[in-house]
Amino acid sequence: MQITQITRRDIADALLASDVDWSGRLDEHAFLSRLFDLSSLPTTDRRFPDAAGDIWQHRVNNLDWQNDWIFYDNRFNLMGCDDEVFLQFLCETIHPAVRLDPAKAYELADLYNRYLQNDGFQIVETSRISNKPVFAARFVGFSSAPGITAARDALAATDPGYTAQQITRMEAAVYNDPALAIGTAKELLETTCKTILQERRISFDEGLDLPQLVKLVAKTLELTPADVAEAGAVGDTLRRLLSNLGSVTYGIAELRNLHGTGHGKAAGNRGLSTRHAKLAVGAAATLAVFLVESHREHRR
Repeated sequence: MQITQITRRDIADALLASDVDWSGRLDEHAFLSRLFDLSSLPTTDRRFPDAAGDIWQHRVNNLDWQNDWIFYDNRFNLMGCDDEVFLQFLCETIHPAVRLDPAKAYELADLYNRYLQNDGFQIVETSRISNKPVFAARFVGFSSAPGITAARDALAATDPGYTAQQITRMEAAVYNDPALAIGTAKELLETTCKTILQERRISFDEGLDLPQLVKLVAKTLELTPADVAEAGAVGDTLRRLLSNLGSVTYGIAELRNLHGTGHGKAAGNRGLSTRHAKLAVGAAATLAVFLVESHREHRR
């Protein structure tokens, strides 16, 4: 058991605090039947022959068990079971048959990953059913792309569902699909720029490419080299840094065009590795955080 009881309890507490129904659209009996043979598990109520009966009694008929009861019921042992069983339970809570809204599924996956990363695990999208995501868990170790944590914290308030989806997909793809990570890094920057412009009620052409979007946001937030008021060496350094925003943006856009998702590639194209994806993701995340924080500071 590599996933500690601390992590498991944190996830249980987070679900309870968020008022999230872990069984989704299903009743708890139907949900648990997807994972366990309830007829073979003992009852805690002598009036019923098995677990199925007392779950119905105490969660439907009387509703006198707490919403997080499943995490502390010894029959299911989610606090002490094998990692595989615990992760399978979490993945089932965001399965399309359980969670109808994909945005909510991504939000929950992101919530789980905030705690699972402490033990080196991650829940990622692996396939789709009826164009809705299906998730699986894997061990990824303890290294992550630079800037991801800061991006998740800073961008949480911009567009929680979609942004969380992009960050989760980008972080997972760094290891198993660098092209997708690079493509999603560009999308994250585009989402950030468009959100800032919309919040500031600045009209823009939806056809603008990424460098044009970043240039417009920089101008709106007075982040161009010409906007630097400081004199001397400090001012010169700030101007150089701000002038490099364009270079970073062009680099990410070109990487996406050459090696990211979204464009067909010639047969035999070798693509890039995880380290290149980390570079693109780190640069995009850092720039997105800088723009969002500048937007908030400028607004104040």
